[in-house]
Amino acid sequence: MSFDQHVEIFGVAYAATSRTAAHASRHRLTRTPWDAKPSPTEIPMNSSAIDIPGYTYGTPEVALSPATLADLERLKVSTGFTKEDEYYLHMAGVVLDAQVETIVNHWRANIIAGIPHLAKHSRNLDGTPAPDYLARSNQRFQQWIRDTCLRPYDQDWLNYQHEIALRHTSLKKNQTDGVTSTPYVPYGDIIAFVAVLNETMHSYLAANGHDAAAVSGMHKAWCKSMHIQIALWAGAYMDTEAAGKES
Repeated sequence: MSFDQHVEIFGVAYAATSRTAAHASRHRLTRTPWDAKPSPTEIPMNSSAIDIPGYTYGTPEVALSPATLADLERLKVSTGFTKEDEYYLHMAGVVLDAQVETIVNHWRANIIAGIPHLAKHSRNLDGTPAPDYLARSNQRFQQWIRDTCLRPYDQDWLNYQHEIALRHTSLKKNQTDGVTSTPYVPYGDIIAFVAVLNETMHSYLAANGHDAAAVSGMHKAWCKSMHIQIALWAGAYMDTEAAGKES
């Protein structure tokens, strides 16, 4: 069975369970659709992810995160991230899968490119374009959307969160692609841009015609995940020798 077939099947399954959710709510049933959501192994993932330059998810190249799974569970509690959010986040992954290139191009070309202090981080130090660097980082950016929605939040996911954060600090920025660009991305700019990631994502989540309740559920789950990830990234920035200067 092809990847596209998997997406179609799960799209139908999610549409069905969305209707079941509405029915359960009306009749006060104890069983909810997220109790029976697909396991991570049943959820479609990008089969070509291994071919993305610099994408090392789940490999020995990725160091163990200093944050523990217990820390991750604490952050889930702090954000109110529940089984229902897991369900809707997986639904979002199916909806977004075919749109990731469009979404990242929207963020990069329509928004970041027009903000000089953000655009410079994917350019050469003299401000000239670095198209190869941008293209490779865009592919990883696209895969990050899939990983956010479709990966289980286990040790591999936690480890890669730390790896991504390091690649934005002076400890590892530029190393993955062997480029000479800005030495780090200020953490404050990352936090601020989350507002853009959250606001713009809503229309993409609505693209498959789900009802307002389902779109709202997907969007809330996405936003909670953003808060969890940004909280995890904070550790990498605080651990750098230049802590305070890169904030």
